[in-house]
Amino acid sequence: MTVRPLGLDPTPAAPADLATRFLGVRRRSAELASHLRPEDTVIQSMPDASPTKWHLAHTTWFFEHFVLGRTQGYVPANPEWHFLFNSYYQSVGPMHARPSRGMITRPDFAEVLDYRRRVDDAVAERLMHNDDPALAVVIELGCQHEQQHQELLLTDIKHAFAQNPLEPAFAAEAPRALSVAAPALRYVPFDEGVVEVGHAGDGFHFDNEGPRHRTWRQAGSLANRPVTNAEFLAFVQDGGYRDPLLWLSDGWATVQAEGWQRPLYWDEACETEFTLQGRRAIDPHAPVCHISYFEADAFARWAGARLPTEAEWETMAASLPIRGNFQDNGLFHPRASSFETDLGQMYGDVWEWTMSPYVSYPGFRPLDGALGEYNGKFMNGQWILRGGSCATPSDHIRATYRNFFPPHARWQFTGIRLGNDR
Repeated sequence: MTVRPLGLDPTPAAPADLATRFLGVRRRSAELASHLRPEDTVIQSMPDASPTKWHLAHTTWFFEHFVLGRTQGYVPANPEWHFLFNSYYQSVGPMHARPSRGMITRPDFAEVLDYRRRVDDAVAERLMHNDDPALAVVIELGCQHEQQHQELLLTDIKHAFAQNPLEPAFAAEAPRALSVAAPALRYVPFDEGVVEVGHAGDGFHFDNEGPRHRTWRQAGSLANRPVTNAEFLAFVQDGGYRDPLLWLSDGWATVQAEGWQRPLYWDEACETEFTLQGRRAIDPHAPVCHISYFEADAFARWAGARLPTEAEWETMAASLPIRGNFQDNGLFHPRASSFETDLGQMYGDVWEWTMSPYVSYPGFRPLDGALGEYNGKFMNGQWILRGGSCATPSDHIRATYRNFFPPHARWQFTGIRLGNDR
């Protein structure tokens, strides 16, 4: 298998440092899963979500196939699991249907944890005797891939627990964020001109973040903070979900078909919301979350604004330090925040929808081989989000990171930052 560089620093990490990175990411996934009982790890509440057990097994399969499998003569732990835990890598073989992952009761949770331990030991041993210069690239890609699945583990189990009438808490002991008044909404202007976007090549980046290139940015402005729960509640109370003039055609059809009347996890009275800490009162000052692209676009139209382009978002965020409410904080929910800078909460809390479709940058070329299936083939019918969320590891995000989801998706921690032409 030929692997092209992914933008890693050309100086390879020492084996001990790479092993520490690998084992740290793997340990974090296990820590998140430790909040759950074995029965919790099997459930799949909808086709777009996956069971926790599957996330733990799939990320292990990734390292087994793409790292250990590079060694000639390697024998997989269980060849049948290749079919069960492959996700969408068509070029390496068939896979179990995604909507039916919740039917995989065997191997059981204990067997999956044992599978992880065996693969972790084998990868760590492989790193100590590494003579393959491309191995570090694949290891780092695998770590970044697993961090994506850590976020999915949280959002998927949240959706599953929300279907349970008992509404169990994933992290009942997690600290509650103190509510602070959100700063007044204002717009931060930017000038028109040619700007550069995309990853510059230092450090890790996914292939879809490059190549760095020039693009034209119209003059406009970006809201100083995300839209709050109180502001979105005003949209709901003003009949926003009942006015077809506010919605894209497909969005209005989705609202009618799904019966949407408020954000996902809000109760009918719009007073409480289900969280990973259980049900609690809605904080009016916190960023609204679990909003689809359709809802974000309709709200922006109602507010007399629009969503930003990804180039606008990236160029405004590029000079800001990556600080915010991330998975590391252990809150597992967006929080209200005060700030003294022009732009606040650009990172963490909620992924912010942009008006940019997920398409390739000029000159984009996917990775060679099976790893080329990682991003490029999904550049169809999806929209870009930026900035990370309260479920994103803090060392996983950067200004150039391009997340993407279909426009109806709202089980992720997705929110809104407004843009404007003025």
